[in-house]
Amino acid sequence: MSVLEPDLTSSERARHTHGGQVCGHRTADSETRADMAQQSHSRDIVARIGTREICRVACQLATLLRAGMPLVQALSALVEQLQSVPRHRVLSLGGNGDPLARILAEVRDSVNTGSSLADALSKHDSVFSPLIVNMVAAGEAGGTLEQVLLRLAQMLEKRTQLISRVKAAVAYPLMMVIVATAVVVFLLSYVVPSITQIFLEMNRSLPAPTRLLISVSGFMRTYLPLIAIAPFAAFFGIAAAYKTKEGRLLADRTKLKLPVFGKLFLRAEIARLTRTLGMLLASGIPIISALRIAKTVTQNTVIADALDRVMDWVSKGDSVAEAIKRTGLFPPVVFHIVATSQISANLESGLIDIAEMYDGEVEMTTKTLTSLLEPMILLVMGVIVGFIVLAVLLPIFEINQML
Repeated sequence: MSVLEPDLTSSERARHTHGGQVCGHRTADSETRADMAQQSHSRDIVARIGTREICRVACQLATLLRAGMPLVQALSALVEQLQSVPRHRVLSLGGNGDPLARILAEVRDSVNTGSSLADALSKHDSVFSPLIVNMVAAGEAGGTLEQVLLRLAQMLEKRTQLISRVKAAVAYPLMMVIVATAVVVFLLSYVVPSITQIFLEMNRSLPAPTRLLISVSGFMRTYLPLIAIAPFAAFFGIAAAYKTKEGRLLADRTKLKLPVFGKLFLRAEIARLTRTLGMLLASGIPIISALRIAKTVTQNTVIADALDRVMDWVSKGDSVAEAIKRTGLFPPVVFHIVATSQISANLESGLIDIAEMYDGEVEMTTKTLTSLLEPMILLVMGVIVGFIVLAVLLPIFEINQML
């Protein structure tokens, strides 16, 4: 069966609709085709839909709704827009065409048959998170769907930018370290032995740096296969341990305690958490529900466990600020701003202000790290290469002095 059949079915139903209402009920055959299409989406594991795409769709849908277009027509316009843009993917197991366009076509069909937009989105939970579904539900209930979609788009864009900054701060120096290590291993394993062999054949007493270099080079050549395999074994071992609850908890706790980077990761998580909470509260979602939803977008299990305790304490009567303080995880400025915002009955604005503050700190920290780590890595690399050159040249200088 072609994956385009659900779209053809929806087009046939559209011929019998008036004003967005369906004249008849869906047939069993159309239900079967929709179920099969949904299964094809779950198999589309390579052609993943990114956060930026969801952000763009939310922004465009909000713009169409603010222009006065009915929801079903707005969704149809988005489907048409996505289908008109060519996409290039390495592999898509779900068939031809844009996967997001196919999903939105099914969402449109569900809305066209009387479902709410939130319920229609919840059927595709691998694409639309509980955060998105609950914010949309709150917007529909309060009649502010356009505003909620705009807030959602802004939040997703901020989240994407924040993640990109943190990844850039970690990935760039890590790549430099990998390249530098590879260069040093190549020098010690292949270049240095051919040079030092000449000195060994002379059967002369060699300087201490040269002897150290020969010993290190011999070790590298002897255990080169093991040294090459070790990083991959460590990577897969850590990845396997991270899949367990205890391993992930240990890794996340260690991540927050790393020098320099630990504070960066904590600030990034707090920015993500407070922005999500602020947006949920601004959409009219109660605080306990907002905390529960925010937990689903938290990527650090230590912070997620802290949120469980916050929910428990708040449900027993504690204020949000007091509960946050009791965790001992969040900086003092966070619960002070939350406490002040609660007194002024403007908690959502206070939370978003915290997110903006930490967004700025993360951006400044990442720029500082990238500007400092690059010369430090180059300096270490220069010292290592300089030692290799010195160890090679010292015997030559001694020989020249004897001649």
